[in-house]
Amino acid sequence: MNKQQTVYVGLSGGVDSSVAALRLKKQGYNVVGVFIKVWHPDFMVCNWETERLDAMRVAAHLEIPFLTCDAEAEYRDEVAKYFIEEYQAGRTPNPDVMCNQYVKFGAFLRFAKERGADFIATGHYAMRIEGKDGAELHRGIDNSKDQTYFLWTLSTEQLASSLFPVGDTTKEEIRLEAEKAGIPIAQKKDSQGVCFLGHIDIPKFLSHYKKLVSGAVLNEAGEVIGEHKGAFVYTIGQRHGFTIDSANTERSVMFVTEKNIDDNTITVSATKKLTEETSQIELDKIVLREQLSIGDTLYAQFRYRQQPFSVEIISLNENSLIINPKSIVEQPAVGQSCVLYRDSVCVGGGIIK
Repeated sequence: MNKQQTVYVGLSGGVDSSVAALRLKKQGYNVVGVFIKVWHPDFMVCNWETERLDAMRVAAHLEIPFLTCDAEAEYRDEVAKYFIEEYQAGRTPNPDVMCNQYVKFGAFLRFAKERGADFIATGHYAMRIEGKDGAELHRGIDNSKDQTYFLWTLSTEQLASSLFPVGDTTKEEIRLEAEKAGIPIAQKKDSQGVCFLGHIDIPKFLSHYKKLVSGAVLNEAGEVIGEHKGAFVYTIGQRHGFTIDSANTERSVMFVTEKNIDDNTITVSATKKLTEETSQIELDKIVLREQLSIGDTLYAQFRYRQQPFSVEIISLNENSLIINPKSIVEQPAVGQSCVLYRDSVCVGGGIIK
């Protein structure tokens, strides 16, 4: 059956997507490798040509066709613009989530479908498993690499057209498989940082779009204890990038607990803010791949690699829901993604208001 089906694989030039393409070819699919080209600002050194060359080398090694998908407009308008505007508004963005929604499973999926593909595939550590009501998104086997947190926005239709060939394997085993197959980038290091942009100096990056004005760092009593680069470049929970006027070398690590964009101040504390037993957290722009009801108990994550915790749904409508954490956890920041799970199944999520 698979021999008649075509899969467009997003080849990033990394080991995970390379093994994804290798596996699909072995399974009998007609595999096409695709490099996704995105937008980069003029002031940044861009290595996309090197990454594309690595992807091309992989395609040549696997003897599969190679194409390039131009997703510059989608990345600029839906990811980069969002990233900048969220920071400027004092919220905490998650560009990797938006990159998946609008670029990999948006522009790339359309690109593939327009050319007759049955599926797209990526190197994400996640699993697509057929359930009684259709395709389900499950956590990857490798807990340290599971990437379902970044895939919560996928609609039922997007998920039905997507494959995740490496999600049932650990990263260590994927590297060994790549080496055994002679894939030329088998030992290449994993990419880090913002989706496609890699490691960036966030204050420096944002300074090209809004002037940085230094301001006061406050303690919880409202006293000035230091200086920061500009309130909007910080995220809640951040513990670096500001200075404290103290010679005490044994001072505790200080975390950003609040920021006031209008007054251009940030407040820091030696302890992070925690939720309370009665805390209610509202999520909007929700995406749910199964029907939920008030009173349902699920697991949630506010951050990637956060230990999942139990929550109860106490309000639910078409566009938003309210949850109550059943244990004391770190207070989330506005703008973060909250991802919801039923055991290993990622049922969806929303943006924290």
